[in-house]
Amino acid sequence: MSKFVLSLHSGVSDHLALHNLSRFAHTALSQGHEIPCIFLYQDGVYHASQSLQLASDELNVSAIWQSLSDKGISLILCVSAAEKRGIDTTNTGVFKVAGLAEFAMLSAQSDKWVQFK
Repeated sequence: MSKFVLSLHSGVSDHLALHNLSRFAHTALSQGHEIPCIFLYQDGVYHASQSLQLASDELNVSAIWQSLSDKGISLILCVSAAEKRGIDTTNTGVFKVAGLAEFAMLSAQSDKWVQFK
């Protein structure tokens, strides 16, 4: 089986990118593949904002991330991209704060890197 690292580069309003990432991750895991981490980069860091206010009829972003975390996937928030966008890196919920160097090491240890934009 393969080991994948995933990254999300688009903001919270891009429901399709998050939906596709979630479907890919759940399908890959169900087929026996490994996903050590999902890395939030560029506008993807907005997904980790604890001050995010979504209407009740919108996609439940928090539930999707919690589901992925419950599967044992490490959810990593790029510290530089987050700070640049004003995200509080001391209160990130299910997300761990790290840098590009850590993501690069995880990518080097994986078979594939799949980006969702």
